[in-house]
Amino acid sequence: MKPVMTFLKYLWPSPYTFLGLLIGSVGVLTGGKMRIRDGVFECWGGFTTFLVACLPPGFGDVLAATIGHVVIGQSEAAIDFTREHERVHVRQFERWGMIFLPVYLTASLIAWWQGKRPYRDNVFEAEAYAVKKNVSQNPE
Repeated sequence: MKPVMTFLKYLWPSPYTFLGLLIGSVGVLTGGKMRIRDGVFECWGGFTTFLVACLPPGFGDVLAATIGHVVIGQSEAAIDFTREHERVHVRQFERWGMIFLPVYLTASLIAWWQGKRPYRDNVFEAEAYAVKKNVSQNPE
């Protein structure tokens, strides 16, 4: 039964993972790096640095972002620093699959509607930040 569950946890969010791999591949083609660690692709540098740095305002100084089983980051240090946080998002993608992004955005909208911060007060981010208390967004 375990191989079936492993297969399903990769299949369920696979369209997002495919998108993340496309972004990571462009990153590699533009001078970035990619590795696999614990079943998750980690990509940084090149185009991925630019893309992560351009995430919308309100998301703070983002160092990394998760897309399915792919984590894209501004640098290797950023990937290493945010690993625990981003792994929570990987598990959220495994749990929610294709509906994760709409549900995540809805949670941000609800937080905003309640007068809270759409990023930090999003329930999915609260779960990810809970793994490492008092984490700043700066790896240096």
